[in-house]
Amino acid sequence: MEIPRPHKTLHHIMQQEEGLAIAGDSTILKSSSSVDCFPISIINYESSSRSIKVNPLEGDKLEFDDTINSSSIRFPNNVIFGSGRKEEEDDDGGGECNKNPAAEAWLPITQSRKGNLYYCIFHLLSSGLGIQALVLPLAFTTLGWAWGMTWLTMAFIWQLYTIWLLTQLHETSSGYRYSRYLQLAMAAFGPKLGKLLALLPVMYLSGGTCVTLLITGGGKMQHLYHILCPEGHICHTNSLTTIEWYLVFICMAIVIAQLPNLNSVALVSLVSAITAIVYCTLIWVMTISNGRPSATKYTISVRGEESEMKSFIDVLSAVGIVAFSFRGHNLVLEIQGTLPQSLKEPTYKIMWKGVKISNAIIAMCLFPLAIGGYWTYGTLMPDGGMLNTLYGNRSSKLKLAIIYLFLIINSLCSFQIYAMPVFDNFELRYVSIRKKPCIWWHRAGIRIFFGGLVFFIAVAVPFLPLLAPLIGGIALPVTFAYPCFMWISIKKPTKFRKMWLLNLVLGSLGILLSVLLIIAAIYNLVTKGLSANFFHPKPSV
Repeated sequence: MEIPRPHKTLHHIMQQEEGLAIAGDSTILKSSSSVDCFPISIINYESSSRSIKVNPLEGDKLEFDDTINSSSIRFPNNVIFGSGRKEEEDDDGGGECNKNPAAEAWLPITQSRKGNLYYCIFHLLSSGLGIQALVLPLAFTTLGWAWGMTWLTMAFIWQLYTIWLLTQLHETSSGYRYSRYLQLAMAAFGPKLGKLLALLPVMYLSGGTCVTLLITGGGKMQHLYHILCPEGHICHTNSLTTIEWYLVFICMAIVIAQLPNLNSVALVSLVSAITAIVYCTLIWVMTISNGRPSATKYTISVRGEESEMKSFIDVLSAVGIVAFSFRGHNLVLEIQGTLPQSLKEPTYKIMWKGVKISNAIIAMCLFPLAIGGYWTYGTLMPDGGMLNTLYGNRSSKLKLAIIYLFLIINSLCSFQIYAMPVFDNFELRYVSIRKKPCIWWHRAGIRIFFGGLVFFIAVAVPFLPLLAPLIGGIALPVTFAYPCFMWISIKKPTKFRKMWLLNLVLGSLGILLSVLLIIAAIYNLVTKGLSANFFHPKPSV
């Protein structure tokens, strides 16, 4: 068979019978999804007097180089030598990336694949540890010591297992990489059902978390200002309103958000991780050092049928508090997608090592917070969690100022990694329409638009954190259920064997837990009511 002429497209080559014979050796180029949006797989290639170069930014064009006498074929870093097995030709969740292979190199999440173990740890800590950990002692006020520690430990192991599932599913045996949670959901459940199940939870966990971070960070800016400039001073009377502090926060966040891709925010994630570890440690150390109030107790007495129903709902709410303290599963595949692909060391090995290190650090923050907070205050723990216990005469203003400063920095930095999937999704729409990379000023415009949208929602719906139990219940399967069903769908383990039963049981329990938490959240909204202060944000303590 004749060697194709230079600049003949890969599409034409793949239309030939089975492959391309070069210098009498058997070389096969097949259409395959074995590469992350670069549909090439190669088998049994031995020698040739020509080398082939593929430019990822030119789609499927092949360029032959006669000047280099080499037996190797050079591909982009994210191209792996696959098995040559023909993959399913249906849309497997790759979306526009499958239609236009160059798109993957243009999008923020996969634009740079030069990540490493340290970057993974920074990103995982930034996305997995935050202010939600400060309300853990509230769960213990209902569950008590035994059940509280049992459920916290079980939930930690459960979510760690589902992360392991995601890291294993990121890369198929043929080399294809699912670098987005939604992409994997569509591959596992089908394009329509995958979008239906995962789109809303994943987008809430990205965009909704950014709104919550804005409300938290902007509110803490206002509190910090009032601590540094107390009442009676001229600067206090001229201080900014809550909305203006939100505007200050989002402007700072938008400036940092101009970093182009997920790898470029690694140092930002490092700052986020350090600040989260510091304020979590400071808070539980300060709480224990202050000593226990004399009225501290650890039991709650309930009476009557109405109290029994309320007690059941309170238990569900406490279970939800623990479950919601584990976050970031919607970013695991994205983080792993920044790692370079190699035959010697698959990405899941590096990623899993980063997961173990980061989760060990997270455990060293969560468990002391829960134990120390409950030991100190018991059932006296206020509704706002650990921060509310520090806001008073028992803690100096300097300590509060330091904690609020770290909270603000952490919110600013965590905003970046949670916003990245939204930026990626916006730019995917741009790429699918324009068929070219996003121009820098278009990219800047997209991020400014998203910042403005987040600011508008935070001002218009400042009570969004009060809806967190309801929306969090809807998004809970992303952490505890979907990875289990994805494993069954993609790996297809033997029915009624260990892995099949384990994932079926855990996935079903995750769905059941989600339904119960939604019911509990609705019950609480109906009985307690909701202060819907539209366009009137008031920072919480």
